[in-house]
Formats: sequence, C-alpha cells, structure tokens
Amino acid sequence: MLRAIAAVLLLSTAPIAATAQVPAGNSAPQPTPFTDTIPQPRDEAYPGTMVINVDATDTVRGILRVKQAIPVASAGHMALLYPKWLPGAHSPRGEIEKLAGLVIRANGKQVPWTRDPVDVFAFHIDVPAGAKQLDVEFQFLSATRADQGRIVVTPTMISLQPNQVSLYPAGYFTRRIPVRMNVAWPAGWTAAGALRGKATGIANTWAYQQTNYEILVDSPMLAGRYGRVIPLSDRVSLNVFADDPAELVATPAQIDAHKRLVDQAVKTFGAQHYDHYDFLLSITDRLGGIGLEHHRSSENGVTPGYFTKWEEGPGRRNLLPHEFTHSWNGKFRRGADLWTPDFRAPMRGSLLWVYEGQTQFWGFVLQARSGLVSKQDTLDQYAAIMANYDSQPARHWRDLVDTTNDPVIAQRKPKGWTSWQRSEDYYNEGLLVWMDVDSLLREKSGGRKSIDDFARAFFGVRDGDWGELTYTIDDVAQTLNAIQPWDWKAYLNKRLTEHAAGAPIEGFERNGYRLIYTDTAPPSFRNGEKTRKITDLTYSGGMIIGEGGVVSGVTWDSPAFAAGLKVGTTITAINGESYSAERLKAAIAAAKDTKAPVALLIRNAEEYRTVSLDWHGGLRYPRLQKIGTGENGLDRLLAPR
Repeated sequence: MLRAIAAVLLLSTAPIAATAQVPAGNSAPQPTPFTDTIPQPRDEAYPGTMVINVDATDTVRGILRVKQAIPVASAGHMALLYPKWLPGAHSPRGEIEKLAGLVIRANGKQVPWTRDPVDVFAFHIDVPAGAKQLDVEFQFLSATRADQGRIVVTPTMISLQPNQVSLYPAGYFTRRIPVRMNVAWPAGWTAAGALRGKATGIANTWAYQQTNYEILVDSPMLAGRYGRVIPLSDRVSLNVFADDPAELVATPAQIDAHKRLVDQAVKTFGAQHYDHYDFLLSITDRLGGIGLEHHRSSENGVTPGYFTKWEEGPGRRNLLPHEFTHSWNGKFRRGADLWTPDFRAPMRGSLLWVYEGQTQFWGFVLQARSGLVSKQDTLDQYAAIMANYDSQPARHWRDLVDTTNDPVIAQRKPKGWTSWQRSEDYYNEGLLVWMDVDSLLREKSGGRKSIDDFARAFFGVRDGDWGELTYTIDDVAQTLNAIQPWDWKAYLNKRLTEHAAGAPIEGFERNGYRLIYTDTAPPSFRNGEKTRKITDLTYSGGMIIGEGGVVSGVTWDSPAFAAGLKVGTTITAINGESYSAERLKAAIAAAKDTKAPVALLIRNAEEYRTVSLDWHGGLRYPRLQKIGTGENGLDRLLAPR
C-alpha cells in the first residue's frame, strides 16, 4: 500500500511542478521594468540650508532622536536619501535598519513617503504646493548588544556619526548642500570633533558651525562623562574619553610619544591637509570598537589599559599612526574610483592597495619613528605579518587586487576559511608590496632614494588644503618613475595580479632582514595573544585556539586541516588529558622530530571524536633576523627624521 501511495504521489506531483512554472500560452514570465526615479547628483548649489537637531540624552536606551529641517524650492517629486556608501567603509554599510519612526511634514501636515523598491536607502515624497520646508523626525536606534552591530551609545559615552542622524536631498553633490547641526548632550558631558561648536545655554545643547553635508558626514563627534584634551601640536589634539577616569591618566613620556607621532608624520609627508586635526580616542569595553579615518579627525576605539598597561606591550598603539596617515592617504589623496559626488553612488576599491596598503605601511613606520612602539616590537610585528601571508595558500587562486572587492563581497562578516577565501588582504599584503617598493628604490638608486621621496612627492603638496586630489595607478607609477626611472607600472601590475606561492617578502631581505622561526614567542606575539585572548599556533600545526579550547582559525591544507578541525570545533582533551593552552603547546613541543602524532579529543556540536594532529615541527614563532652588520635599509626606514 505504501509503495502504491508513493507511486501515485510521484505521478501526480511531477506534471503539476512542470506546468506551474510556465503561464498559460507557454510564454515565459516577463520582468517588471525598472525606472530609477531618484535624481542623479549634479554640481549645483542646493537652495537653502538644512538644520539637524539631535537629542542625544537618552543614554539608557541608546536612542538618538532627530528633528531635521530641509528647505525646498518647489512642489513635486523629491527623494530623500540616507547615507549608504560611506567613506572608509569601502562598502554600502549605512545602518538603514536602525532608522525608525520616520515622519515627514510640510505646512504642518504629514506628507506620505514611500521607500524606493530597489534602493531601500531612498524615500520618495510629493512636496505639496506652497511648502518652503520639510520637517523630518526619526530616531536612530543604537545597537544594545554586539550582535546587533556597533554600540554607539552607553551611559558614559556616545560616538555620534552625522550620517546616522540625517537625511539629505537627492540630486545634488553633497558638498553643495549647506547644513548646520545642533546636539543636546547629556548634562555634564563634554564632546569633541573636527566641527567646532559653542554652547547655546539651553540644556547642554551645542550649536556647531555651518558647513556642507560632505564635511558634516566626515566630522564625527565623541562625547562622554569623563574626557580630557591633550594638545599634541599647534594643529593637532588628542581627545580621550573613558568609562573610568583613571584610564585618562597618561605619563609625560606617553604624551611625548604621541607628540612625536605628529612631528614625524609632518616631517615624512611634508605638508598638513587640515586646518586642525582631532584624534577621537575612546578607551572602553562598552562602546563598540572602531578605527575609522576622516580628513580632520579619526575615530579610534581601544579597550581599557591603553595608558595604564603601556609596559605590557604595544597593544593597539598602531591604530593612531594608521588612522592619522589616512589624512594624507585616502582623504587628501584618494583613488579616483573611490571618489563619489554623494553617498548613493557606488565606490570602487581597485586602488585600496594604495589607500589602505600604503597607510598600513606608514602606520608601522611612524609608530617606530615616534617611539610609540619600539623598533624591536615593530620588527616582530612585521615578522608576524610576513609569516601569516607566507603560510596562506589562497594566493594560488585569488590575486591581491581581487581582495579590494572584499568589503562589498563579505561586508566584513566572519569567514570560516580565511586562509583560503582571503579577506581584505590589501592592507597587510599591500604593506609587503610597499616594503618591496622601498627596497627597490634603494637598490636601483644606489641608496640615494627611498619611499620617503615618494611620500613627499605624492602627499607633500598644497599644505593646508583639505579638499581631495584623486589619483590612478598611472599617477602612482609616474611619481615613482620620476624618483627612480623603471617600469613601475608593470611591476605593480605584476604584484597585484600574480598567483604565487608564498608572500612577497623579498623587500625585507633587500632591506637587510630575513624571516626565521624560533621556538620562543617574541613579546609582541605574546601580547597579541593576550589582547585577542587566543593561542596562536598558525605556524605550529596551522590553528588558532580561543577561550575554552574553541578553534577560531584553521589554515587550509595544514596539519590541523588534515585532522578535520574547523572554526567552532572545541578541543576537549590532549593525549588523554583535559585541554589547556599550555598542555597543547607542551604536546606539540614534545612531538617535534618524532613520528607520534598529538591525539586530540574534539567536539563538533554533540559529536565527539579523537583525531591525530600529525605535526612534528614543534613550536614555531616568526622573527626577523638581521643580515650582515651595520645600518641597512630597514634600519634607516624606521629611524626618526
């Protein structure tokens, strides 16, 4: 009977499935035509000044309440846009899902809005006759847990990004839209940012200077219950906020290192592309972490201990040199395909290997030149970067320039097999390429030229100008060629598109240091493990273990991969004894030069099994070893100017 019923079901469902896919008349379905009714941006002045009022006092629930006045010149169709493609994010990551309660009025009456069916960041309205202004209200709902996104409001601190709390009219370059912003901060708080403001005398409300919408979005604000301002130069300030006022205490030596960072950057690049610059540094484990560049400021989020645990290791001290460099590279000089007239036009990242890769390069150089991080720690960090990319097999199938698409492809979401999928490798592999460029400039010029000459030629123009000067790969190659004649474009294209084993680490050897491995982790490596709460065995079997024995990374085709480990696997026992990081390291060390594998009892979900880690190279940690004696290229590169 069951077989008969099954047969009937098979006979009866097959024709239905086939006919249901084709409408009567055997004609294929036709797509609904799409017409983009959102006006394209034009380089014309917007008729009037927007005013944005933000109530940021609800720090318990993390709700930012917005009232915005948008002048209008005529009746008829209009589209309002929420910023979508944000500079520095390299992808359409505007948090439209956190906009709520949108109401639009004109002449005191509510105006219906319709969200665009394709671009959900756009709202269509019909402006009624006689209306001179739209009155817009909505809320931006901060994440209250990390799995909702970045937390931007806490009881002690607020990270206010103007793009989160504003709409703008479609059809205009954003730099042609005038705007003023007023913010009501919690009582007793202070705030900092590139835009200067003054107290209005009304409920801790500050009125910020009028600017254009492009600059407003590029001018975030950091506010808090506990903060201090540390002048670093006549143009640069370090604005520090913390959950605990004890975290604000910095020694004179620590402050001097930050002053030297500014001094060394100006000496390196030869110009300053800001009237003033504000580091916005949050020391917190409540507010979401961040590292985001702006032209006249940067958002820098670190966990507690930035000053108070200074002697324990470099921690996140590379963050400020990196973001500061972006004022020159990425903001002033910007890839031509990354510049857009508004925040709706897609950005293209083909030149991120310059924008981020060379910024990563200079971040490490400047941390050493300033003494913010010691030279030895910098060398050890270089070794870790070199070893990581030299051990990753993904270059066999995916080239460097394709990783510039990763912000759009992956949206910075976690990956299971980063060593094979690749990620935003234009940062650190880009650093390796620029170290190669420096070594080649030194070699081909007989030591007379270096990448410092490129920095001054490429970035050291138009002092005080904080507009944008775009570039292409041809501009990069021509600048290099003017310093030292060679076919730089062919070289760069080769580096960007090659499929090769190992990483491009030859530049370090030309500059006098080679990558080696020892069985003892250098201090900066141990500090990185402590900061990230991991056990890094990437070069000792091919895995990274987090707290509780949970695997957080596995290198493709490594012994750990062959043993069947994956992200999320839990190691519960080692050679019959319960898991601990030290026990695992000891077992790997004991298996060196033997034939006996390390036995791991692992758990995936509810399944337990024992696997063999067939690795016999012992514990391996990357270091740089100096070649020869005397001062070499890398020594000169890292020396203060």
